[in-house]
Parts: sequence; C-alpha cells; structure tokens
Amino acid sequence: MVTGGYRILARNVRLGALELDLVAQKDDVVAVVEVRTRGPGAVQGPFESVSATKRAHLRRAVRRLWRERLAAMKDVKRVRIDVAAVTFEGGQTRVEYAEDAIESGS
Repeated sequence: MVTGGYRILARNVRLGALELDLVAQKDDVVAVVEVRTRGPGAVQGPFESVSATKRAHLRRAVRRLWRERLAAMKDVKRVRIDVAAVTFEGGQTRVEYAEDAIESGS
C-alpha cells in the first residue's frame, strides 16, 4: 500500500516486548511512526503523551528493527521516528504529523 508517497512496510510490528505502530518507506528513508490518540477531555495532548520512557522504548525498538530487518535492505540509508497525533473532538477528527519528532539515537 502506498500513501503520501510512502510505501507501508508493516503495522503493529512486535520486536520482543517492544511494538512499533507503523513502518513506512519513501526513497531511502524508513519512517517509524508512533500513533498517539486522544479524545475529548484528555488531560494531556497526544504529542505531550510521548513520555521519556516511551521515547526510550521507541529508540530501543528502532535500533532492533535496524539490526534485524532494515540494515539488510540495500535501498534503506536512514531511519527516523515520526509522531502522528490524532484527536477526536466535537465529532471531528484532527491529525497532526511531526517528522523526525524523536531523535533515534543511532
């Protein structure tokens, strides 16, 4: 499946105890996308909900994904971590997207 120029490689990727929501490729870049959803009355917004612990887990999962799957792909040069923030309010759905939102540490 291709969307926005990205080819979806995988959804809900399990790497041991770690999980990645979405993995997509465009050109030589793989974007690992953390999807955060919040409804009406949420105390914290979706971007703010990506805690230091969650960021550390994402970095660890991305390093493992690189070692186990992406490094062998000749057409992949780089991986980044993006965040998709989805909010539901007043019957409306709003999606905000931040590329390279979390340093991968690699």
